[in-house]
Amino acid sequence: MANILYGVNGEGSGHSTRSKEVISHLISQGHHVHVVSFDRGLVNLRRDFHVTEIFGLRFAYVNNRVRYRRTVIKNLLTAPQARSSFSRLTRLARDWQIDLVCTDFEPLSCLLARRRRLPVISINNQHLLLNARISLPAHYRADAAAAKLVTRCMTPGADAYLVISFFDAPVRNSRTFIFPPLLRNEILNARPSVGDHVLVYVTSPSADLAALLRHVRERFICYGFNREGRDGNLLFKKPSLDSFLHDVVSSKAVIANAGFSLVSEALHLGKPYLAVPVQHQFEQTLNAYYLAKMNVGAFWDDLNKERVESFLFNLDHYRAALSTYPRAGNSALLSKLDELIACHIPARALAVAAR
Repeated sequence: MANILYGVNGEGSGHSTRSKEVISHLISQGHHVHVVSFDRGLVNLRRDFHVTEIFGLRFAYVNNRVRYRRTVIKNLLTAPQARSSFSRLTRLARDWQIDLVCTDFEPLSCLLARRRRLPVISINNQHLLLNARISLPAHYRADAAAAKLVTRCMTPGADAYLVISFFDAPVRNSRTFIFPPLLRNEILNARPSVGDHVLVYVTSPSADLAALLRHVRERFICYGFNREGRDGNLLFKKPSLDSFLHDVVSSKAVIANAGFSLVSEALHLGKPYLAVPVQHQFEQTLNAYYLAKMNVGAFWDDLNKERVESFLFNLDHYRAALSTYPRAGNSALLSKLDELIACHIPARALAVAAR
């Protein structure tokens, strides 16, 4: 069995939600897993595992838009914390006698692996940008180039990339393997119904979206707006995993930012999806583009009342397309992960013995 360092990006809840399923599997296989994360990843995972807090890179958001200048300044100011965190992580990894590193878009664990010459297995959706062939309209190319640069810097040079995707794409190299999205057991076991509300979710508060939906004749249950209570046809709720799960499972549709995990869960549950990607966060633009391309949802660069109403009018059309969406569990990816660990750990043991 292996001593595994598992680095989890703490930006949003998606990385930690899917990592929980992988970590639980690794522990069930007898491995010793040392989890490191920050922000929401730290909060979400420490309910079930011992998690060591590390420094994490953070985006700056203003009204549903990534502000790159603020993001750069914010992270430069915390550079001393990053160095201190990496030094501490290096000492811990030595004490833990780490054999292998898994990372879900978390750079410090990957950097540690490269310094200590440890095998790295990357599990995320972001490397679809680099390691698969995807099609995009020309006017997204600038944002795509920026996203590719960030992705290269986050987890470079992994020994294997287990890439999750809700659409098919041919891979570019032999180290990349594409699988269906990793889903939490609560979603796999859910029994979806079609209720009388539309679920709305934003990563950061968006006053513009709230004002727009206030003029649409529909009932909306809203998360992520940093407020509670009813405002006309909008019911704002505080963050809650259980409440959110209930509301998405029983919704008639979803209007939300286009983060990979929520998109994947909504498609599995058969929920039409109106994507409102965070501006200049290309990963979300890519998800939104393919949602519309697959006819299981809608996406417009500029959202207005008429387009929201058009989406709601066409829910039956989207549900028909969703009826043929392939639904799968997590077993294929987890089996590949077991195979890769079995291949790398004996090689690692031989290398250590030879020194």
